[in-house]
Amino acid sequence: MTATKPTYMKSNFYYRISAVLVVASLLAACSAATKDDDKKARLEKLKTEQAELSKEIAKLEEEIAKENPDSANVKSKDVGVTELTPKKFNHFVQTQGTVESENNLLISAKAAGTITQVFASEGDQVSKGQTIAQIDNSILMRSIESMKSQLELATSVFERQKNLWAQKIGTEVQYLQAKTQKESLEKQIASLQEQNELTKIKSTITGTIDDLMIKLGENVAPGMPAVRVVNSADLKLTAKISEAYATKIKKGDKVLVNVSELNREIPAAVTFAGRTIDPLSRTFDVEVKIPSEADLRPNMTATAKVIFHTENQALIIPINVIQEINNEKVVYIAEAKGNQTVAVRKVVTVDGVYGGMAQVKGLKAGDKVITVGYQGLNDGDYIKI
Repeated sequence: MTATKPTYMKSNFYYRISAVLVVASLLAACSAATKDDDKKARLEKLKTEQAELSKEIAKLEEEIAKENPDSANVKSKDVGVTELTPKKFNHFVQTQGTVESENNLLISAKAAGTITQVFASEGDQVSKGQTIAQIDNSILMRSIESMKSQLELATSVFERQKNLWAQKIGTEVQYLQAKTQKESLEKQIASLQEQNELTKIKSTITGTIDDLMIKLGENVAPGMPAVRVVNSADLKLTAKISEAYATKIKKGDKVLVNVSELNREIPAAVTFAGRTIDPLSRTFDVEVKIPSEADLRPNMTATAKVIFHTENQALIIPINVIQEINNEKVVYIAEAKGNQTVAVRKVVTVDGVYGGMAQVKGLKAGDKVITVGYQGLNDGDYIKI
């Protein structure tokens, strides 16, 4: 018994020491975790207090600014303004069209045969009624010459019978037969001459040969295209416009025609406004007579601004400064408040938008519309022009 007692006591001692160490470790760990949690909680608390203080500071600054508008410490936003003055403003619709010639004709052959002569070339100026080409008419010409010989004889016989009948010599039947023979030959010759005219391809207008589609020795037939003659003195622009403007556009309305090749606008007027709406495109036709110019050509494309209404005293502003807020169209104007300037919200109505500008109601002449820096403004904000 005496030999084993120290061993038992030693083991019990070590056991107690270990327990103490474990407890100490657990207490240290808990203490560290508690400190970390305290720091996080304090940080969250400070953040919350900071946010509340920022809100309160902002609120107090706003109240102080409103109560002391003359204060030099008031924060303001830099803006640019445009003072409204009544101006002339055109309401128009813009469309694209094609330049056409009033006299752009495709002339066809009227008889069958072979081309025996061509009297003009492409680019030549021709007059109305001028012969451009000749179809073979040799048979007709021989028939005409034969008929003319017969007519000379018939005319001579008729004159003799007429003189005899005046002297009561011969019979009336002989006189009438001679007269009938002469008149019949005259009619036959006239008919052959009309047929001969059909063998000539003539220009029906004064103009320029734009396209010669026949050649010497070529066979042609009635209705076959032979030559295109264009007169550039009478030009027009044809275009189509949406049916939305059918009741607004009328004959006589001013038009500004812009041909890109000329790099300028040509003033003109509507000469025809169609009454029928195309069921597929939902458009109607418009024609505009264009002054004759050397550089204008048929089939050129051009842009037309058809002016259907003009306001002589309109208030206009750039369309981009109009903002949509709570289903209202608003703009901001600059107004004086003491020694400061504030932004004032104005509700407007738009009467028309053309060329990036809008005609508006709800403002008055002299108003200073904020056109630069209007984004993010609120009613009553202080601004600096």
